[in-house]
Amino acid sequence: MSKRNNRHRRKPRFQRRTRPGAAPGTLKVDTDSPAPVIRVIAYNENEVVEKQVHNVSELAAFLEQYAVTWIDIEGLGDAGVIRDIGRVFGLHVLALEDVVNVHQRAKAEPYENHVFIVSRIMHLVEGQLESEQLSIFLGKNYVLTFQERRGDCFRPVRQRIRKGGGPVRLGGADHLAYALIDAVIDSYFPIADRYADRLDDLDARLSEHHDPAAVTKIHDVRHDLLLLRRAIRPHREMINALLRDDSHFFGHETRVYLRDCYDHTVQLIELLEVYREMCSDLREYFLSLASNRMNEVMKVLTIIATIFIPLGFIAGLYGMNFNTHRSPWNMPELNWPYGYPAALGLMASVALGMVFYFRHKGWIGPRSRSDSDAL
Repeated sequence: MSKRNNRHRRKPRFQRRTRPGAAPGTLKVDTDSPAPVIRVIAYNENEVVEKQVHNVSELAAFLEQYAVTWIDIEGLGDAGVIRDIGRVFGLHVLALEDVVNVHQRAKAEPYENHVFIVSRIMHLVEGQLESEQLSIFLGKNYVLTFQERRGDCFRPVRQRIRKGGGPVRLGGADHLAYALIDAVIDSYFPIADRYADRLDDLDARLSEHHDPAAVTKIHDVRHDLLLLRRAIRPHREMINALLRDDSHFFGHETRVYLRDCYDHTVQLIELLEVYREMCSDLREYFLSLASNRMNEVMKVLTIIATIFIPLGFIAGLYGMNFNTHRSPWNMPELNWPYGYPAALGLMASVALGMVFYFRHKGWIGPRSRSDSDAL
């Protein structure tokens, strides 16, 4: 069994770990998840502080000193740390439950003291597509992000914060939340471009030579494009919900930026639809090539069989060996000294005549000038 089949047959990665009927807000983490690592970037217009925090109680001090505090938690392997963070920031228990159950679709849920946003980050790891849940809490002057593991697409956002002078440093926590969502959406474009390159390569391979293995690869690309589409499509509804929300967490200026992010989401959805249609077109193209190839093979075999039909008749006719001494009607050619060469010459003449006739009709080789002019 191939590695690809193994990947398709393995158990789904995202499984709800709480038992049916469990109390709402139950936090049951994946024991294989890494332990949480808490990193803080606190800033105002003139100052930026970056620090790794080991004690949750230290986080409250940043909220008092800086205009915006971004607390990034990488790893969901410790339910106690997640509960402590929830208590410090007053996070709703249902939102915390969704944080550890990492099968959520993209969504936005407003609460009294914060907005809970779920997004999905896609990664290409050794050519394989993997999905990760990103949970964002937006409060008055803070942004909390929960990630399943290390490695994200937020490096440009961190660089803009360190550089200063831009909208991120001058804006509030709502602009930081927008910047993170926008970074997630923009991270889909390079992945979509990679699959576009794969489709171009497959198209070239099919055009140059008949490659049956290309059909399996086209199916794999189409499967991954479906996963991308399922991941990005709920983001449109999520961003639209943030635009319609009348809460005070997102200001008017930030909503203008969110509209641009919404346009990028729609563009991605349409782009992935085009690529999926290209997969269908390539599969139909392969089937057409296979059908044409089979037709060419059948045409050659039919021509060969047609040529040998009269040759077989001639050979069978002169293979009856009737005695000419018994009757003058019994094949006098059997007694000719050149009967055998004459029979072979007759066969060759018939075969060549049929070949020239087929060529004149355009059934083999290039068409004749008269046929081309008629077309």
